[in-house]
Amino acid sequence: MDLNEAVDEFGRHLHAERGVSPHTLRAYLGDLADLCAYASDVGVTDPASLDVSLLRAWLARQHALGRARATLARRTAAVRAFTHHLHRRGLLDSDPGLLLGTPKKRRDLPSVLTQDDAARLLDTLDVEGPMGLRDLAVLEVLYGTGVRVSELCGLDVDDLDTGRRTIRVLGKGNRERTVPVGEPAVRAVEDWLRAGRPAVVTEDSGPALFLGARGGRLHPTSARRIVHSRISGAGAMPDLSPHGLRHTAATHLLEGGADLRSVQEILGHASLQTTQLYTHVSAERLKQVHRRAHPRAARDD
Repeated sequence: MDLNEAVDEFGRHLHAERGVSPHTLRAYLGDLADLCAYASDVGVTDPASLDVSLLRAWLARQHALGRARATLARRTAAVRAFTHHLHRRGLLDSDPGLLLGTPKKRRDLPSVLTQDDAARLLDTLDVEGPMGLRDLAVLEVLYGTGVRVSELCGLDVDDLDTGRRTIRVLGKGNRERTVPVGEPAVRAVEDWLRAGRPAVVTEDSGPALFLGARGGRLHPTSARRIVHSRISGAGAMPDLSPHGLRHTAATHLLEGGADLRSVQEILGHASLQTTQLYTHVSAERLKQVHRRAHPRAARDD
């Protein structure tokens, strides 16, 4: 088995046994394809010949090419997972990935809407026609639940429990969770199901909750386009992606007094450390309010 064949086998392992998301699978396989090309250039085609010197040289080349820290961190993670798999399969005597350091990712504070902006966006949205009803329901669910755009597009009609006001979400790693939904989002989805979805549904729609204009399941690319377009149309607020609405939902939950563990469960974060990012967002917003409002706060003018 040469190095490229080992990567293909590793990809099948990730898909069948690890249940990684399609996005992560594509990213990892792309990273490892780059590693294979580099290894081939230096005369290494056998998995058993991978060593820490080669891996470090490849990562150093990525750094020299100006790759972002987040990209370098992901590529390091991909290599570590790959060499661990090779070692477990007996194709490597030892695991060189254990000797790699992890580049620290810069955790930039995400842009979020203020609570007033979020209310203005949702309360003034033009909901004329089936697509207007759908767009409002999409925005209400994204902001009201903090689900990922892939999770939103994967929802089926029976995933919404209007009586309990919850939705069943299939998240990363095929982990299922139940997320509470506010009354405005429930109303918006019910309006879409009553007066919007029937106008575009086709035989190919299946159980999908949200549909595109031609009746197929709404694609994440289309959902991103909806969010950008609707926020742009509202004017005078940050241009956010669906992930920006997820950041906004988390920030507003914490500002409203939710505890970190609850927000972690709602968002489906595997690690509490990921959720803690939003405490910095909330703290920064509070400092801005304090600077503007408190008579003893430091001022620039």
